[in-house]
Amino acid sequence: MRFQLTTILAFASATLTAANPTWEALQNWGKSSAGKSAPEHTSPRPSISCHPKTPHVSPHSPPTRTKVCYVNSHNDGVTDDSTYILDALHSCNNGGHVVFKEGTKYLIGTALDLTFLEHIDIDIQSYIQFTNDTTYWQANSFRFVFQNVTSFFKLGGNDVQIYGGGTIDGNGQVWYDLYASNIYALRPVLFGLDGLHNSAISNLVLRYSPEYYHFVANSTNVVFDNINIAGASKSANVAKNTDGWDTYRSSDITIQNSVINNGDDCVSFKPNSTNILIQNLWCNGSHGISVGSLGQYVGEYDIVENIYVFNVSMHNASDGARIKVWPNTPSALSGDLQGGGGSGRVQNITYDTLIIDAVDYAIEVDQCYGQSNLTLCLLYPSPLTISDVVFKNFVGKTTKKYQPEIATFACSSSSACSNIVASGISVLSPNGTNKAYCQNVDETKLDVECGGSYLGFN
Repeated sequence: MRFQLTTILAFASATLTAANPTWEALQNWGKSSAGKSAPEHTSPRPSISCHPKTPHVSPHSPPTRTKVCYVNSHNDGVTDDSTYILDALHSCNNGGHVVFKEGTKYLIGTALDLTFLEHIDIDIQSYIQFTNDTTYWQANSFRFVFQNVTSFFKLGGNDVQIYGGGTIDGNGQVWYDLYASNIYALRPVLFGLDGLHNSAISNLVLRYSPEYYHFVANSTNVVFDNINIAGASKSANVAKNTDGWDTYRSSDITIQNSVINNGDDCVSFKPNSTNILIQNLWCNGSHGISVGSLGQYVGEYDIVENIYVFNVSMHNASDGARIKVWPNTPSALSGDLQGGGGSGRVQNITYDTLIIDAVDYAIEVDQCYGQSNLTLCLLYPSPLTISDVVFKNFVGKTTKKYQPEIATFACSSSSACSNIVASGISVLSPNGTNKAYCQNVDETKLDVECGGSYLGFN
């Protein structure tokens, strides 16, 4: 365990030092090179290895691309470069290598449907920023069917390799301020995937997303490797709902070797996420690695199964490992997030080797999500079942927020949860206890001291 913690902290430190430019540096990127662009070159495609755990499906290994297309830019930070971007992608589709040139700034002010991509490398060496026109983006960004998700662009197709070490900036500050005054504003996600297959996204810096950093929908066999995420608000208005990754109706997704500084789930498995591997992540300020939320919509059958989470370092977070399910009664977490009454199953989920550092709950299993009234939740138990879940090899210390509790296992009925196991849980609260609230679970399988109180959840 000590070796794994040292390794992941060293990885996080090196990544943040190398790929976390200051706000001023990001704002000025490309300006100093105006008129003296860096020589045009292509980046070598990264060789991605899934280690130490391996996914159900091997990552796609495409051949070398032969044609190269360099993306032009106005490079003034004012004029929309979307036409140049589309021209290059169409020209080099089906066997080419598209380069966003080093030392160049690109501005995107048009919603881009990029679901046509086939057999293409996209080499982002540059700084790409989306415009701050919230009126345009709310009217024109691409809408998904889940919750209120929209995206600046839709990325889809087959055999798409994206890398290069550059930065993509969502210009989030204007959105953080807008959301503070209007919770119904449609904030785009930074990376919207819709129908992407046999692809890899690696070696990128992502900054200031208005909402989620990635929404991975209707996709299969995609690897994310060496992604650096950050983007806190510069005003009193907090950057909210900035999940690192949300998966939805997708399978065989791998997320690994990445650093995430955000304000919501580090990774979240939304409905119908299967065969997913998470490993070697450093998460700070998040809401944990989360299954759900699920069961939000009446008539929908949500499935999350075959998930393996390994070697995650969780810092200054509300949760480490989390499963959140809406009860079978209308509930409201907030004005723009409410639901309950859906069914489905969560099955074969493993959280293995988590470092817990200043986290409110090391483990939270909650079938009363959005409903603080425990009596009402138990009167209307969730029809969504949770089974074959393992939490093992957890070490560290929680915050004072829920002490003496370090975990909660809140199932809404005795039949809703089965075979939930927690072993090797070496996590203590600041006062040295490892108590947990246990409701409708087999306490003999939990390496905690059951007997805590229901404190309500969010």
